[in-house]
Amino acid sequence: MPYILKQYSVVKGQRVEDFLANVVKLPKNLANKLLRNSKILDHNNKPLQKGQILKSGYVKVLIFEPITKGLKPLFQCEHFAIFDKPSGLIVHPSTRTREYTLLDEIRYQFGKEANLVNRIDAETSGLVVISKNAYADFVLKDMFAKKEFIKKYKALVENELKEETLINKPISPANGLIKLKMQTSKNGKESSTLVKPISYNKTKNQTLIEAIPYTGRQHQIRVHLNSINHRIIGDPIYGLEENFVDKLLNKQIEQNQRIKITGANRLMLHAYYLEFTFLNRRYIFTSKQKFP
Repeated sequence: MPYILKQYSVVKGQRVEDFLANVVKLPKNLANKLLRNSKILDHNNKPLQKGQILKSGYVKVLIFEPITKGLKPLFQCEHFAIFDKPSGLIVHPSTRTREYTLLDEIRYQFGKEANLVNRIDAETSGLVVISKNAYADFVLKDMFAKKEFIKKYKALVENELKEETLINKPISPANGLIKLKMQTSKNGKESSTLVKPISYNKTKNQTLIEAIPYTGRQHQIRVHLNSINHRIIGDPIYGLEENFVDKLLNKQIEQNQRIKITGANRLMLHAYYLEFTFLNRRYIFTSKQKFP
């Protein structure tokens, strides 16, 4: 299990941070981080605050302990690795998840300094960059911020896309039932995606396309494609009625019903290509997974 609850009997009268240092043996910076993130709880499962005096009962410490399921990197060198993530695998755990994530594999294989440089949605498959040390983490994340990575995706979408299209539409959070949903909006942040048709299936009225995001907004490709009437097949959020989406995200919809309504059992979006220069060497990676 990624997050483990460990329980320790209280030393009455101690401040919680002293208890974490002296009894739990946590480094000071880690203890402070866990306190800030509400991962230190009392016996009533209430988060403890820095400076709080312990009185009775016990302290619960929620610590990330990585596990492995044998997922190997597509490539690795001294400073970074590339994973070819399957659809359905979450990249990063939420605060109290018990679910295996890509971060488990990263920390298990490469240690506590290893980190995710970029993230893709759980149902999106494809390439994810991993830093192995603090230096690489800083440099690679700075490169992403400066848009020095070339990223290309494949997606299977509704209807026929006949020609290459540059979508320039600002994106902002949507103010509806689904909190993580985004929308195109004139008041949003500048967003740009180039989409190109690859092949068209006339029988299914679906087009396999390539999408190149020039900006990095949340759900950018999904929002942009939906905005031009080319919703991605299998998308569990966009182009659907919000009450259905709410039930689907809360796992209240059977798989066959999801397939019937969305068109697939997963989001048909795949991060298949990465290109960048690191320490004066040019790298080009393509996914080994079959898509669609």
